Amino acid sequence: MKISSGIEISRYLTERTEKEIRDDLFTGLSSLEKNIPSKYFYDSAGSKLFEKITHLPEYYPSRTEKRILRDASPVISKNIYKGNIIVEFGSGDCSKISLLLDRIPPEHLSTLCYIPVDVCPDAVKESAGILNEKFPEMNLHGVVQDFMKLHGIIPMCTPKLICFFGSTIGNLSPDDTELFLKMSRDLMNKGDRFLLGLDMVKDKQVLENAYNDSKGVTAAFNRNILNVVNRLAGTDFDPLLFEHTAFYNENKSRIEMHLKAVKEMKVNSPHFPHTINISEGETIHTENSRKFTRNDISCFEGMAGMKVENIYTDQKGWFSLVQFVA
Repeated sequence: MKISSGIEISRYLTERTEKEIRDDLFTGLSSLEKNIPSKYFYDSAGSKLFEKITHLPEYYPSRTEKRILRDASPVISKNIYKGNIIVEFGSGDCSKISLLLDRIPPEHLSTLCYIPVDVCPDAVKESAGILNEKFPEMNLHGVVQDFMKLHGIIPMCTPKLICFFGSTIGNLSPDDTELFLKMSRDLMNKGDRFLLGLDMVKDKQVLENAYNDSKGVTAAFNRNILNVVNRLAGTDFDPLLFEHTAFYNENKSRIEMHLKAVKEMKVNSPHFPHTINISEGETIHTENSRKFTRNDISCFEGMAGMKVENIYTDQKGWFSLVQFVA
């Protein structure tokens, strides 16, 4: 699908049936430890709320990573050669890649191809449109697909830089993290580079403040997932009957987000085999966000079969931008 001059978008993602989505939600909600997969956060309202979160004073990751990227981009851009491909996973926010592209001369940009990859067609289209307006000389080819399933889609013969910002890798389980890193390496040739944003382990209070902002935006974002479930599964959740709770699990080095029921309730759906019973004080687990250490970075080297070429960080060591080379 071509949306304007210089932009093409290819859709590879197979649409899940309504039944598959409902079954997925029922499985999580009927589990002993109730959960809703975090991928259901991002409807239109959820995306707008998350954009607000990134501008909150307590939420340091976005602005810290941008500051690091702005400072490091002159060095990083030196390894982007004519004819290269730049692939970005989870490309809904194009402000970070823009900081890198700003450092590349226009005559050089015209030889590059930027490939934004996201499961949301609107996110790919919007990101590609903004970048096409800002860098009209650059070729863009958007890809709508799960970034764990890109084999045969991303060209192998062309030198490339792969970017995965935002510490989104922290939302993956340890097993999925290893699979993701191996998949990324399989897309690369010797000498290709991989730029990975990682939110680092730090003071517990700093972490918990970032997910419990004083304006309640994160709470609204968390509760909104129930509105999404209501639309997708025909349930009758009342989001106001749940409290947002987020805390740092030190044993697992991760922030956990939950929704805690303020009263006992029954949740019904015409599409579920039975009623979902929720006790007062019971929680629904909505997201994990793992935090990392230098030791984790060393482990990633072994998992992916890539070498750490450089680690860029801020003065406090709160966030790291790691450049691997194949």
